[in-house]
Amino acid sequence: MMFINAYFTTGRIIFIVFFVLAFGTLIFISYKKDIKNHERYYKNAGKKVAIYGGLIVAIFIAIRIIFGN
Repeated sequence: MMFINAYFTTGRIIFIVFFVLAFGTLIFISYKKDIKNHERYYKNAGKKVAIYGGLIVAIFIAIRIIFGN
């Protein structure tokens, strides 16, 4: 509790809340404006990220199993 009182004053908490809300709103608005470009240029990007991400995780796990901790 002492950590919270020392570093997160009321002003900082208000700033954090305002910043997160403003940043989230701007990201949402920006995404809505660019949705046509996302559909055109990044078609099936989610599948590619999932495949490559899964491949990287599988390689990492294989290396950990082969060479130990």
